Amino acid sequence: MKSLAVFNGGRLEIVDVPVPEINEFQALVKVLSCGVCNGTDTKIIHGNFKNFNTYPALLGHEAVGEVVKKGSKVVSFKEGDHVLLPFLDDIPGSYYSGWGGYSEYAVVNDIKALIENGRGPGTPGFPEGAYAQQVLPPEIDPVPGTMIVTFREVLSACKRFGFRPNESIVIFGAGPVGLCFTKFAKLLGLNPVITTDIVPEKVEEALKMGADYAFLSSAEVNEKIRELLPDGVDYVVDAVGVNSLINQAMELIKYNGKICCYGISPKLSMELDWSKAPYNWTLQFVQFPLKKEEAEAYSQVLAWIKAGALDPNDFISDVVDFDNIIEAFKMVEERRAKKKIVIRMNK
Repeated sequence: MKSLAVFNGGRLEIVDVPVPEINEFQALVKVLSCGVCNGTDTKIIHGNFKNFNTYPALLGHEAVGEVVKKGSKVVSFKEGDHVLLPFLDDIPGSYYSGWGGYSEYAVVNDIKALIENGRGPGTPGFPEGAYAQQVLPPEIDPVPGTMIVTFREVLSACKRFGFRPNESIVIFGAGPVGLCFTKFAKLLGLNPVITTDIVPEKVEEALKMGADYAFLSSAEVNEKIRELLPDGVDYVVDAVGVNSLINQAMELIKYNGKICCYGISPKLSMELDWSKAPYNWTLQFVQFPLKKEEAEAYSQVLAWIKAGALDPNDFISDVVDFDNIIEAFKMVEERRAKKKIVIRMNK
């Protein structure tokens, strides 16, 4: 089968690898689509994803696939089901797993079958990804369905950060993740929601997502926010992974406010300057959302979609066929993608 590999130095290549074999607790899926992650995928390509140093690696972690074969003890999936988060964990040959969602086939684990057979959480070799390998409702198309992976990740982070209704929030960044934080902050009842970005078009997108205020990042942006909220804000979210934003946030948080850093920054250290912060404040990182928490966020995401409050299509700007996947990553590098790019794996 075909898969996308990244080699040392960041070279991308479509390669041939064996179709994965499944055990009795797994299902083989034909991958239908996979979202391009501007964070994880890009950092692995550039060699600055924290604790990842196994190359060449097969990329992709935001996939949707169709079950084509299942193991003898699988009870949660049936052939034809669309499922979220198929991975390649065991790869024969000389490639390593960067989750492997940009492959023609991948694997999901049945957590219910694992538990029923004494192979659940806490046992050796339990696959943590199994928590979030869930069935996608048939009415959701698999291309926009890839956004649900990001939705679950971001919503679980919102809960981990402790967002509460009627509290104020500033979100640095209006890329796909920042737009998710903007949308969810509104849906969770935060007020006001303020989003900033360096790109005017993204500032406009933040307003469309419901931001009460959206500003173009500039030297005066903190002053503008302070004019709206003289006592400071309850939460500042770094949704882009730029460490300098932590120091910028110090000037914005109120007493007992929180700076929330989402994802893995390419630079893993910095000098903090809290001279302009209040006496009491919190700095919290969510670098890698837990799959169990993602799974727990799934029902809320589906409820919002069903109610019409959340539309995955609103977050996608480009759909690219797998044959052109390397060009899609050039679009990311050159900042030509306005929002999320989704790779259509099988025509």
